[in-house]
This record gives sequence, structure tokens and C-alpha cells, in this order.
Amino acid sequence: MDTSATKGLTLHSRTGVAYRFDPGALCLELLPTGGPGPYRRYEVLHEPTDLAAWAERSRLTPTPALEISRAEVADARRLRDALFRVAVAHTHGEPHPPGDLEVINEAAARPALAPAIAPNGRRQWAGTPSGTHLLATVARDAVDLLTGSFVHRIRTCAAEDCHLIYVDTSRPGRRRWCSMEHCGNRHKVRALRARHTEEG
Repeated sequence: MDTSATKGLTLHSRTGVAYRFDPGALCLELLPTGGPGPYRRYEVLHEPTDLAAWAERSRLTPTPALEISRAEVADARRLRDALFRVAVAHTHGEPHPPGDLEVINEAAARPALAPAIAPNGRRQWAGTPSGTHLLATVARDAVDLLTGSFVHRIRTCAAEDCHLIYVDTSRPGRRRWCSMEHCGNRHKVRALRARHTEEG
């Protein structure tokens, strides 16, 4: 699990306002691309270029130049949906769905992205990375998260109408919102209005 990167994602609210969302782990960055059941309407992974664009926005730096097939895009959706169900089950204190754990473990067992040192001393990726290498890296990050010291901090945003999942990597461990500038701010505005109503 990558807890050092602070890149995060730029998401858009229903009203079109952009805000930053840092789910705290690479694997959780994949979840806002769609999901199972009712979340299918948010699907953005249709073509190989869509998965490459997601990698570009993710905390994988430097972003690898990926060769992605259509089959690997389908694999990405399958892995994401499995991760989504496992994370939701975890936040509800329910057992992890065995079939979904198999999907994650199967992806994690494949060769992951291999880091290398470029001649200029910077980090790069060895060989020609594929979509399969990318998904193995995401799946291994999920294994690290779900078996590591931050597993008890996987949470869903406290807003009733928000279903974003994150891992709280803050030192105090008191994070409640997907984003303070979005759901946290909405909560503050509602609380302020409620106080004014009580006082009036």
C-alpha cells in the first residue's frame, strides 16, 4: 500500500464542481472509475486509452507507457468490481466475498510493474509494461492494504449520499470525509444552517 504519495484524484460533484480526493492507496484509486450494480452507470473504463488515462491520473509515478489490450480493460473492470465488493464488505464488518478474493489474488499472482533506475538516476519502468502488469501492481497494493496495519482504517465517507472509500493514513486517524473541500464542507454548511435555524 502506498501511503507516501499525495497525488490524489480530481473528481467532480453532481453540480460539476471539481475537488480533490485522496483515497490513500493505489488500489482504492481504481474504485471511482465505476463499479458493480448501481455504480455501473459511472463506468469510464471502456477502451485501452481509458485505462491508460486512469494510470496517468493515479499515484503511479512516473506513469508507465502501457500497452493495453481490450481484454485487459475487461480484466480491470473485473478486478475493480471485486475490490469494490471486498472494501464495502470490510467497512460493514462482513466477511470478504471468497470469489472476489480469488479475483484479487489471481491478479496479484501475475508479474507486476518492475521499477528500474534510468541513466539520469530517476525511476522508470523496466521492459514494456502491459495492462496485466498494471493490474498486478494494483492487486498487490490491495493485498498489502487488506493485510496491513491500516486495514482497520478503511472507511466510507461519512456523508449519507457519498459512497467513496478511502484509507485514513493520517496520524490521528480521525478522517471522516472523502474530501474536506467537498463532503466536509457540505457538512459544515449544513451544521451552520441548522445552528442558525435553532437560534432563529
